[in-house]
Amino acid sequence: MVFPLLLGVFLLLLALLVLVFELRILGYAYRKIGVPPRYMFIVMLVSLLGSQVNIPLFAMGLGRTVVAINVGGALVPVLLSLYLFLRLRTLRTRMLVGTAIVAVVVHALATVVPGVGIAVPMLLPPLAAAAVSLALALRQAPPLAYDSGSMGALIGADLWNLPRIADIGAPVVSIGGAGTFDGVFLTGIIAGLLA
Repeated sequence: MVFPLLLGVFLLLLALLVLVFELRILGYAYRKIGVPPRYMFIVMLVSLLGSQVNIPLFAMGLGRTVVAINVGGALVPVLLSLYLFLRLRTLRTRMLVGTAIVAVVVHALATVVPGVGIAVPMLLPPLAAAAVSLALALRQAPPLAYDSGSMGALIGADLWNLPRIADIGAPVVSIGGAGTFDGVFLTGIIAGLLA
């Protein structure tokens, strides 16, 4: 009787430790890319909770597949990228160039998986974004890496493949994927950490 209780307490403490560790890493990444500390918690909370929310945009194809946008996996990264783009005037051209390069790389890596969606190897897009950002703006690489990584992944994987929605064969396809841990979000955060 005591063993299951101790195991439950241990698993709960382990889950809390993982959550605190994950939040600290995300907080560090957001600071590095230029999110003001007073907004960091809000961005993290909306990203995590928003990963469960898909907003329908339109239907397409014969089977009438609904195309939606995921709040945590796409909408938050788009808004944060737009914020960085507008705030960092000296990086705007480099952000556009970096986004274009990462979009081409991600599109080359993307494959349609029937019934699932668009699949991209998890670590290659953030590595590409980090390399591009270091080459384009060594001293200001983290915000450039986030912007080019998240927008490049969104454009290269999801938007560029919209004409292939019928090949997926799913009733709902979400831009930004399955949520927060989709390639768009991860690419931006990991690229920002690596740069």
